[in-house]
Amino acid sequence: MNSTPPRHDPRPVEPERPLPVDCCDGGCAVCVFDSYAQDMDHYRELLAQWKARHPEAD
Repeated sequence: MNSTPPRHDPRPVEPERPLPVDCCDGGCAVCVFDSYAQDMDHYRELLAQWKARHPEAD
């Protein structure tokens, strides 16, 4: 089994945090900060997987 990472395997990009003014304070079912939290969870998962493929990056 080949454990060499793929040639084109860029590091995941952290999502941009919304600004306080991006929230309308309207009690939305899904606030921009909720979406950001989900995006960050997904980013952390992708980053952990990427780091496992690129142990030299730490």
